[in-house]
Amino acid sequence: MNKERDVCEITCINEEKVVSIQNKLSKENPFEVAKIFKALSDETRIKIAYTLLGGELCVCDVANIVGATTATASHHLRLLKNLGIAKYRKEGKLVYYSLDDDHVKQLIEVAFAHQREGVRNE
Repeated sequence: MNKERDVCEITCINEEKVVSIQNKLSKENPFEVAKIFKALSDETRIKIAYTLLGGELCVCDVANIVGATTATASHHLRLLKNLGIAKYRKEGKLVYYSLDDDHVKQLIEVAFAHQREGVRNE
C-alpha cells in the first residue's frame, strides 16, 4: 500500500518568501483576528450572525429565528457585541441588534458561499 504523505520529505526553505511574510505578519494582530473566528465558530452564533445579514432585529426575533430561548440568544448576541461583530441599540423595552460593519457582513457571506460551493463539489 503506497500511502501519500502530506508533509515535506526534506527541509527546503525559501528565505525570501519566509522573511517577506514574517515581516507582513509582524505588523498584524492575529490574536484579534482569531477572536472573530472563535466567536463565529459556534453554530448558534453563526446562525445569529447570518440572521443579522437581513438587517436589524430585536432579541426576541433573533431567538425565534434560530430556535433558541431569549436568554440564550441574548447571551450570544452580547458576546458578538463584545467581540465587535454586532452592535445594539435600545428602544423602550426592546433591544435591537445588527452586524457591526460591512467587513463582518462580507466575512459571513463569504463563509456561507464557501460552504455552499463545497457541498456542490462533493
